[in-house]
Amino acid sequence: MNSLPTFETTAATTAVPTAAVHPKITGRNVNVFYGEKHAIKDVNVDIPERSVMAFIGPSGCGKSTFLRCINRMNDTIPICRVTGDIRIDELDIYDRNLDVVQLRARVGMVFQKPNPFPKSIYENVAYGPRIHGLVKSKTDLDEVVETALKKASLWNEVKDRLQESGTGLSGGQQQRLCIARAIAVSPEVILMDEPCSALDPIATAKIEELIDELKQNFTIVIVTHSMQQAARVSQRTAFFHLGILVEEGATDQIFTNPVDTRTRDYITGRFG
Repeated sequence: MNSLPTFETTAATTAVPTAAVHPKITGRNVNVFYGEKHAIKDVNVDIPERSVMAFIGPSGCGKSTFLRCINRMNDTIPICRVTGDIRIDELDIYDRNLDVVQLRARVGMVFQKPNPFPKSIYENVAYGPRIHGLVKSKTDLDEVVETALKKASLWNEVKDRLQESGTGLSGGQQQRLCIARAIAVSPEVILMDEPCSALDPIATAKIEELIDELKQNFTIVIVTHSMQQAARVSQRTAFFHLGILVEEGATDQIFTNPVDTRTRDYITGRFG
């Protein structure tokens, strides 16, 4: 395992999240079942506003499953059942009367592999605002598309070829296009599930720079297998193992002075 970035020495903190003061997202006693399989077990977490939280842990530990609870993507799996309480700004997102389509506009999602629509670059970004009725004129839509592409650090690279297919872009550009598509509907939260796993180091660095910029305006939750990436981009980190949230805290504390021996073993490569 590659060595982790070295942090300056900081005082150890408890695993109680400072986000408890002003959390954007709260999860309480969250359980997820796939049929008889108990995939997530009594997870409690606070995710602070306008920051980046990383979910780390071995494959199959539940981090992506929990991420998908935040925009109810697990609803699409017939055998999946979610219990407990998840709120965004105190709104119960599992309320039976909640419009899930509107929730997913509020909570954007970026997947492991870039998945641009087989449409033009312009139409990829314009699709969401158009179907959600967020714009009233072509001029307004043009402005939304330009703004989203600029926020995704892609505008200068594509402004002269907006009518070309989004699938013709490089892998890193496609992923930034997907990020632009997500933020075009003005979400408050962006979920990222291994967004750099299919990218080369240069494209990964651009996405990480973008994440650092986006946290000024969005709450970001990222699942990553790369502890180096978690250390670089996040302010808080949560370690999952066997469906349990073992430990959560400030990223520098998690990587330099974890409280739980399981976290320490995972960070140092002695896990398993």
